[in-house]
Amino acid sequence: MKKLDRNSQGLEEKFPVKVVQFGEGNFLRAFVDYVIDKLNTDAEFRAGVAVVQPLKNGLVDMLNDQEGLYTLFMKGVQKGEEIQENRLISCIQQGINPYDNFNAYLELAEEEELQFVISNTTEAGIAFDENDRPDMQPPSSFPGKLTVLLYRRFKHFKGSPSKGLTVIPCELINNNGDVLKEVILKYVDLWELGSEFKNWITQHNSFHNTLVDRIVPGYPKDQQEEYQSRLSYEDKLMVSAETFLLWVIEGDDKLKAKIPLEKAGLDIKIVNSIQPYRTRKVRILNGAHTAMVPFSLLYGNETVKETIDGEFTGKFVKKAVFDEIIPTLDMEKEELRDFAEQIMDRFRNPFIKHRLASIALNSVSKFKVRVLPSLTGYYREQKQLPAYLVFAMACLIRFYKGEWQGKQLPVQDSEDVVKTFQEAWALSGFGETAGSILKNEGFWDEDLTRTVPGLKEAVTTALEMIEEKGIEKGLEKYMGSIG
Repeated sequence: MKKLDRNSQGLEEKFPVKVVQFGEGNFLRAFVDYVIDKLNTDAEFRAGVAVVQPLKNGLVDMLNDQEGLYTLFMKGVQKGEEIQENRLISCIQQGINPYDNFNAYLELAEEEELQFVISNTTEAGIAFDENDRPDMQPPSSFPGKLTVLLYRRFKHFKGSPSKGLTVIPCELINNNGDVLKEVILKYVDLWELGSEFKNWITQHNSFHNTLVDRIVPGYPKDQQEEYQSRLSYEDKLMVSAETFLLWVIEGDDKLKAKIPLEKAGLDIKIVNSIQPYRTRKVRILNGAHTAMVPFSLLYGNETVKETIDGEFTGKFVKKAVFDEIIPTLDMEKEELRDFAEQIMDRFRNPFIKHRLASIALNSVSKFKVRVLPSLTGYYREQKQLPAYLVFAMACLIRFYKGEWQGKQLPVQDSEDVVKTFQEAWALSGFGETAGSILKNEGFWDEDLTRTVPGLKEAVTTALEMIEEKGIEKGLEKYMGSIG
């Protein structure tokens, strides 16, 4: 099988470097580089990407060996229909390991057409390291490396306002652009790089908060031969991803003018604030995940797909999302319902086996952030308890007992949390157990027996029904008791 390179694929033209990308991993290659590649073909964006390896060991050598080329395989479900497609990604022009060739890294700062910096260096990547120094080749932290690059650009172009960069981090932390800017300014002060450089950073560079969402399983090692058989070349860096993609970026008309994201034909939004979209994702996608896990495991399912495909469990999840979570969100309801339908398609994706046990980790803290705000918000607005979310909470408490019908449950949490549940289940009666958990301010930051009237009694009833009748009959009897 022939080697993958630009000559064999008829890709003779090289684009100027408009994007410096920190990170060569699966996510950026299946997400950002896919978007840029589509813009190059669909909108004549003509943007080359220079990939910087943020750690000493990485994939840059393999990437350069294939001249920046690799195949993206996308699989998913859209409106009930299975979709499969693949695309040769060609926007990456070079890969640089700053640990091996620091000068090549600094030379990126002198690229005339450079406009963007994009990153995904994991949640821990945007951090300040007081041991970093400007003469290190390179500094250890990602923000330290970026500060050095920006300073080189500032000096080379003599502080030209037109040579400032648009920085779009994709790390999964809240306000990622603001945090990155703050860390860079700390380095400017620590390294005494001067007020002129600091003003150039703040006035002529822009930092944008983002929200990214796409499941990227990565290199399909379990299906390597099957995927490779579809290609006419050997690809050591092929990557798989779901078809769904969401990218929300805080920005204005200036950003829209710089990069024609709307022409990619994908769900990419430039908005004044990403917070409503972050809340939407946390409440609907993550909330549905967290609410279904104990409930569906107790029912006997093993995967998310089984859950959403099951007549009983699928109906439960949809009722919780469409009838109880969506009404609490302050966004246009049709848009929320469309988003929720996309989430249901993602849940039933036959190409991604998402085991419930693998997402059961730290379910209490997840429930607090992802589900509880919908439960309490529904109560405040509707003046009644959301039946399905309350039942999900009862399933959570029953799940943490650790066993069910003679089988061990995949409880994964800290020793303190597990011990608290053991002590609660040692109390006499379901009411005592429910009350002990619901009033635990260490779990919920509030005493739910006081702030949500009737919740203790409702959870107690649900626990009794679950123990007496099981999940399906228990839910039926519980709904009858409140109906």
